[in-house]
Amino acid sequence: MNYNNDFKYDLKVGQAKEQELGNIFNNKTVEVKYDIKALLTRNVFVEYYSRGKKSGISTTLADYYCFCFGDTFHIIPTNILKIRCRSYIGTKRDVKGGDKNTSKGILLPIKYLI
Repeated sequence: MNYNNDFKYDLKVGQAKEQELGNIFNNKTVEVKYDIKALLTRNVFVEYYSRGKKSGISTTLADYYCFCFGDTFHIIPTNILKIRCRSYIGTKRDVKGGDKNTSKGILLPIKYLI
């Protein structure tokens, strides 16, 4: 996007982005995750397996995931999140977690939500 010091131009760009955000929530589903440790670790935990079966991102029907940490919300299409997580399967970022470490998930760097 080019910078323009014209309020009318900036207003149109802003309104277009408002519409784009509105479309995300219009007849779409969003799975919301609050990650208390994300700001400390600089990662979000994306669960895919729990208690002996697929779960989380492996079974979700949500169109989007929203990760909340601190005072911010980060929305990402589920299909893109799956692609970004898939490359970490079987690496040191593929870890146990959740209640009593009964889940498996990917520690995805926050920077990959953006």
